[in-house]
Amino acid sequence: MGSTHSIATFDHDASFDAYVAAPEGTPKAAIIVIQEIFGVNPGIRQKCDGWAAQGYLAVAPDLFWRIKPGIELDPDIEAELQEAFGYFGQYDPNDGVKDIEATIRAIRSGIGGLDGVAKVGAVGYCLGGKLAYMVAARTDIDASVGYYGVMIDQMLGEAHAIANPLMLHIPTADHLVGPEAQAAIHAGLDDHPKVTLHDYEGLDHGFAAEMGNRRDEAGAQLADGRTAAFFAEHLA
Repeated sequence: MGSTHSIATFDHDASFDAYVAAPEGTPKAAIIVIQEIFGVNPGIRQKCDGWAAQGYLAVAPDLFWRIKPGIELDPDIEAELQEAFGYFGQYDPNDGVKDIEATIRAIRSGIGGLDGVAKVGAVGYCLGGKLAYMVAARTDIDASVGYYGVMIDQMLGEAHAIANPLMLHIPTADHLVGPEAQAAIHAGLDDHPKVTLHDYEGLDHGFAAEMGNRRDEAGAQLADGRTAAFFAEHLA
């Protein structure tokens, strides 16, 4: 079970909350869990708790704090789904990169009274998948993983800046990332020495959600197993 801690922004002019789940004993590394458009909801907190159970310090920053702090929405409730899309329309992902960079700094210097952790990875979903790609290109994160990241096809010009390992999970039936976008991602990243792409035939956006109607059990277990092995290799 985790707890909430405050993180100073990159410019130290404000602060935002983050859910922090710590393992028993010394963390093997840290993992930033990057939210979907539904906020740091029970599913994201469960992701953090799962990483803590595997020995990692897990941190999920509230990235929508500039719009409305503490958003928690359920994608299976239509009104909340539409509310989430509204927040997505207002959100500037460049702010997200700054907040994740601030989170990296907080983890390395010591968050919530904990000792600093040098090796930091990130895993993100949906909007968070896009941010995982952006963080890989724009920060010194040690390893990143993106699940069904949106709009990555529009940011392939940044791929040359990816210096540390990045893994992307791509469901081929993603109703938010169409075949042309997926083809562009493969064309732009298949030959990148730091990038690994995995396709999931017939699966849709959200297939690795911890709970709810979107989850595909077999696909989630396959992708999550690959993610765990990836972090074990690159963060250990």
